[in-house]
Amino acid sequence: MRKLVILGGGYGGLKILLELLDKELPKDVHVTIVDRNPYHSLKTEFYAIAAGTEADTNARISFPEHDQVDYVFGEIETIDTEKQQIHVNETVEPVNYDFLVIALGCEDNYHGIPGANDFTESVQSFSRARRAGLAVGNLKAYGKVSVVGAGLSGIEVASEIRESRPDLNIRLLDRGETVLRAFDTKIQEYVEEWFEKNDVEVIHGANVEYVEKDGVCNNGICYVNDVTIWTAGVRPNHLARELPYEKDSQEKVVVNELYQVPEAPHVYVVGDCASSVHSPSAQLAGQQGEQIADILDAVLKGKEPEEPKELKLKGSLGSLGKSDGFGNMLQKPVTGLLPRLAKSGVLWLHKRH
Repeated sequence: MRKLVILGGGYGGLKILLELLDKELPKDVHVTIVDRNPYHSLKTEFYAIAAGTEADTNARISFPEHDQVDYVFGEIETIDTEKQQIHVNETVEPVNYDFLVIALGCEDNYHGIPGANDFTESVQSFSRARRAGLAVGNLKAYGKVSVVGAGLSGIEVASEIRESRPDLNIRLLDRGETVLRAFDTKIQEYVEEWFEKNDVEVIHGANVEYVEKDGVCNNGICYVNDVTIWTAGVRPNHLARELPYEKDSQEKVVVNELYQVPEAPHVYVVGDCASSVHSPSAQLAGQQGEQIADILDAVLKGKEPEEPKELKLKGSLGSLGKSDGFGNMLQKPVTGLLPRLAKSGVLWLHKRH
């Protein structure tokens, strides 16, 4: 029996599994999914969990059941590339593999800032988003929240908290001269105006020097607050960073045109852990997962895999609460209710699939 192990049941890992099942797995292939949670997590909705506007049951989906698929749930301790084994917790037997897919996603990048890891909340995992939601929800009236980072995650977290808790004092620390540096100026201006209208303080040119339990020190000024949420960058999962394979300047594993590790072609990497010209996103992981499934299907059936076509991403969508949003649709910047509805539609389609 040939053993295919997929590390991570997120957007990339789940897409690979579903596509392989649709294509009918060869009878001599067994698939094992290893994930910390017994369900697929909708990471794009973690900001709503952190704000307390969405129940966590709405941000998870059951994994598919199949005779040739089983699951191991727990924290991965080590990936032994020499023995081709995955070690999960102390109570679980090592998981052996013939083919390996690394779909472990990303984690916060604290950039070496003192206290950031110890005294901030996060939206990079389900458990941490829950903890952030509890911290925000338990704040007394007029409590203070600082969100560090004004990319897509920071914008969605800050706006959702504002909608959830109109009483709170919310501050957004932005390193650049405008929020959402990766988006069109029309969108940047719209979001800036939304924050001004909804009484969210935005501080540009931020340079966080250190974080304490009760505050954030930025450019020599320490802001006292009750909860600090970190959304100032990500890096590949530490397990991927520790692999004995070549990495790019962003610590991602270098792969060939078939998403294989050149020095270990039986190992595939998808999503946030794989070197790519594109920025990390659920959409990217899903499209890569679809292509890897085609490649693996050919390999497992003894055929020569075809080089995948160039990826064509469809743009990004973001929310400003439940009834406002922004994004690139048909290569044009769009703001207001339409992109918010489109984002909800994408989520509905993902759940349905």
